[in-house]
Amino acid sequence: MATLSPILKQATPVIVDHALGSWIYATDGKKYLDFTTGIGVTSTGHCHPDVVAAAREQVGKIVHAQYTTVMHKPLLELTERLGDFLPSGLDSVFYATSGSEAVEASVRLARMATGRPNIISFHGGFHGRTVGAASLTTAGTKFRSGFSPLMSGVHIAPFPHAYRYGWDEETAVDFALKELDQLLASISSPADTAGFIIEPVLGDGGYIPTPAGFLQGLRERADKHGIVLIVDEVQAGVGRTGKFWGHNWAGITPDVIITAKGLASGFPISAIAASTELMGKAWPGSQGGTYGGNAVAAAAGVATLAVIERENMVQNALVRGDELRAGLDSLKGQFATIGDVRGRGLMQSVEFTAADGTPDAATALAVQQAAIPEELLLLTCGPHGNVIRIIPPLNVSSDEIQAGLTRFTQALKTAAV
Repeated sequence: MATLSPILKQATPVIVDHALGSWIYATDGKKYLDFTTGIGVTSTGHCHPDVVAAAREQVGKIVHAQYTTVMHKPLLELTERLGDFLPSGLDSVFYATSGSEAVEASVRLARMATGRPNIISFHGGFHGRTVGAASLTTAGTKFRSGFSPLMSGVHIAPFPHAYRYGWDEETAVDFALKELDQLLASISSPADTAGFIIEPVLGDGGYIPTPAGFLQGLRERADKHGIVLIVDEVQAGVGRTGKFWGHNWAGITPDVIITAKGLASGFPISAIAASTELMGKAWPGSQGGTYGGNAVAAAAGVATLAVIERENMVQNALVRGDELRAGLDSLKGQFATIGDVRGRGLMQSVEFTAADGTPDAATALAVQQAAIPEELLLLTCGPHGNVIRIIPPLNVSSDEIQAGLTRFTQALKTAAV
């Protein structure tokens, strides 16, 4: 008899029977409000009927059509449709299966296009668990420790986390940009630097929005030195922040966008987008993969983008996100251990801090666990595990937001914070 790896740790004891919209129905008969959405994956809610119908129809036609062998209609349709949402000029797309694969494809592209070896990532970023992606990740040591050596040519620069430093945002941005300039002057010469890679909102690193001024500063330095600016939109993209792409808040255009998670409402598909000119600098044969651009996942992606647009889910994420944020801000004033509330759209978080200002992981875990009997599902994150992230689907209702806040409040009281 086989069992799951003992290293896998489940955040809740819930065993799912079925799910719909914002709700998970467990085998024990309980109905849970799901504010985890598969870590931001079920963007249109669980089992949106249009996505289900598209996947069912495609399964009856062809499940796997390996797209470097034969092309299939869903991938062509997804590429055309995705082009409606991509920034002007980013008109070439490569598909993979996971976020990690797409991250590594973006690094490979940047190195090939520039002929330079180094990549600079930023403190707190999460880019995946494969060796290359983990080498770029500093959201926690659990993602990068114990299997060294990691990929060479990676350098880490400070992220402008104002709350951590105890500064205002402008001071944090100024500091982080100066430290990046110092890194370029002392460790990785611009002539050796192929790319910057950053999340527009840190994911596993604590749900920290990247200040607009910092993204603008990266764009300026990338332009000045011929460095490829890669924006990892795996978690923040596809409407999650109340704009279609998380970087839209800064008014910049990346050289490469990475997308996955919410792109197909739960079906595994990822992609990188770049200009045709930049993508054409990849070496022949360097892009591929057995399952990349799977036909069923692509069909689900087409349906997902159509549903998000037709049902105005990006705008809903913005409005519902404001409601959620207002409720969380109110709770911050009531519970002393809530040190910070932050996020954008439906990507919100609560950071727990002890009286001496140190991270309070025990309280975060206690609150997350106390929410389960309230039939509310949440996740923790952050390098210290002291942040609760709240990730409803993009079509969550106002009533569901208020129900979630009520249940979260009770969890806070139960955990005696």
